Amino acid sequence: MVSVTPTARNIEITAEGLQEDLARLEMQKQALERELAAVTAHLGSVQRALGALQALMPGAAASSAAHRRVAADAEAPVTVASVPTPPAPVADPAEERDASRATADSAESDTDGVRTYGKLTEQILAYFAQAGDVDVRARDVADALGRATDSGSINAIRSTLDRLVGSSRVRRVGRGLYRAAKP
Repeated sequence: MVSVTPTARNIEITAEGLQEDLARLEMQKQALERELAAVTAHLGSVQRALGALQALMPGAAASSAAHRRVAADAEAPVTVASVPTPPAPVADPAEERDASRATADSAESDTDGVRTYGKLTEQILAYFAQAGDVDVRARDVADALGRATDSGSINAIRSTLDRLVGSSRVRRVGRGLYRAAKP
């Protein structure tokens, strides 16, 4: 019988923990890359819509060339190492907000006019209101909402749950366990 020293056992435990962290971080990296691609696509559409709206405004001929250049940059492929920089701010923030809302409204609707983007928080809160005083995992929420159960979808739900915990709308009751916040 071979005896293992405490130091050797500690090294073994640390190595196992690091391997688990590595696997988790690789999955998180993949999820973040997918999220970055989605944000980049949305950024490009907002930039194109803003450019089109500014072209319709009087006196916007000088800035339209700059916006075409920014829109062309947004269409270039994005890697994790090269994130596009946002365009220069528009002179009137109210106009920029209106253009952003118009684009967001069209991007958040499917062919039936039903909003499908940006509703995850509301769906999760509705689920917790219905679930009552029960501990649930992010995977349970994904199943209940009819979402995919791949690591990217579950990480999106987990991120939303963490934001809800930060705003005290949901409670964390254990590692990976969430419960509706008490009113």
